[in-house]
Amino acid sequence: MKRRVFAVLLCFTLLFGMTGMLAHAADAPRYLVLGDSIAFGSGLSNPRQAVYGKIVADTNGYEYENYAVPGHTTSNLLRRMEDPAVRQAIKNADIISISIGGNNFLLGNLNGLLYDGIVKHDYSRFDEIAKNFSLDLETIVGNIRALNADAAIVLQTLYNPQTSYVGEVYQQGADRVSDQIRAYAAAHPGEVLIADVAAALTDSDRDFAEDRIHPSAVGNEKIARVVLATLAENGLGTATEPVIETPGQDAHGTGMFTVFVNLYGRFFHLLAVIRNLFTGLL
Repeated sequence: MKRRVFAVLLCFTLLFGMTGMLAHAADAPRYLVLGDSIAFGSGLSNPRQAVYGKIVADTNGYEYENYAVPGHTTSNLLRRMEDPAVRQAIKNADIISISIGGNNFLLGNLNGLLYDGIVKHDYSRFDEIAKNFSLDLETIVGNIRALNADAAIVLQTLYNPQTSYVGEVYQQGADRVSDQIRAYAAAHPGEVLIADVAAALTDSDRDFAEDRIHPSAVGNEKIARVVLATLAENGLGTATEPVIETPGQDAHGTGMFTVFVNLYGRFFHLLAVIRNLFTGLL
């Protein structure tokens, strides 16, 4: 008889304990990350454990989902948001972080943009890409709002990981993305929050992986700090110092991209010098 009573009490104890755990889990804000390879954590060999989104979630005790895809542009993200799993995640989210825009300039445009920028000092194509980015951004936010009217949406400004001749052109693209994000926020007060990642990632030797595109472990921690500060300023969290449960490991063997890009930059710079020389002689 005593054993039966003990068993019943044990069952009740376990039941109430599980109920408490489920209630606690249900109370935790749901944090969703969308976007590109930056949001995915492509500069890390252990992105699932150490990307900035995971750091933010671990620090503030959020439930965490990440549907970012390397290589995605704004148009890719719009298609991604048609996926039933992503739509459900958006509906459930309390906070949605988005990193997007860099690939709008990089994919399929890099050689032409470097030529336009370095040789011709012509940024008209940059302006056209930025205009299309702005239109897509408005649709992205609008589609999120159609699914979830209340979630906080955090948009990240775009940093410049490059230096020298290529860096000057990258800055033109990054500035245009960031300017469009700020313009959207100004035109829609209270609709989105801005995490100024561009202002935080400025040390090319420490903040970026070997490919000189994606944030390193240090860079991911810096992004986490910016996002945490943005959330805290808006009453969506209290911690601003990141909790690192799993240290990030930088991805290696990806530096050839930077080598080729810098070679392109030097080649186009030489073309610019020759072009200017002949223009002066005519």
